[in-house]
Amino acid sequence: MWARMPITSLVADEVLEEMPERMDTHLAQPWDCSSRGHSIIVMDRISSSPWMCKIGGEFYKGRYMFTVDYTDSYISDDPAQHKQSHVLQLIDADKWTGNIVALPNNRVRVTNPALWVTGEGAPDFAPSQYIHSAEIHDSYTDPDITFNNLYKETKKWKKLSTWKKVEH
Repeated sequence: MWARMPITSLVADEVLEEMPERMDTHLAQPWDCSSRGHSIIVMDRISSSPWMCKIGGEFYKGRYMFTVDYTDSYISDDPAQHKQSHVLQLIDADKWTGNIVALPNNRVRVTNPALWVTGEGAPDFAPSQYIHSAEIHDSYTDPDITFNNLYKETKKWKKLSTWKKVEH
């Protein structure tokens, strides 16, 4: 269903003391949808963890609902630009408590001391900029290796260790 309803028209499906103030669209969803192709995923492992949402330079608590993972466009399929929107309900967010937001990775922080060590500031890692593929290796063109199954002789497998490493 394509309702043409902005995310700023949505509020939590629960009893609120008062209706939240309507947010500006650029705060509720900083990026437009980067593709008409998408999938909906739920990150169960971290769905119940505390989420911090950076909106307008301030941090607010959020309750994770699901993630929209965009695909089938030059932006969303580029590893350096891959886009996701985490859909969250704002809780304990003053005038915005109850609003629904869709924030990218660089506007949310999820933490749970039972799962990992937490620290201060931005995480110390860089996302991968490469497309990883098993089919890019030279061995893929050799049917004796590519279609080798559990019941076939394994004479050719020694050949794999002598093949050159493929760089991107």
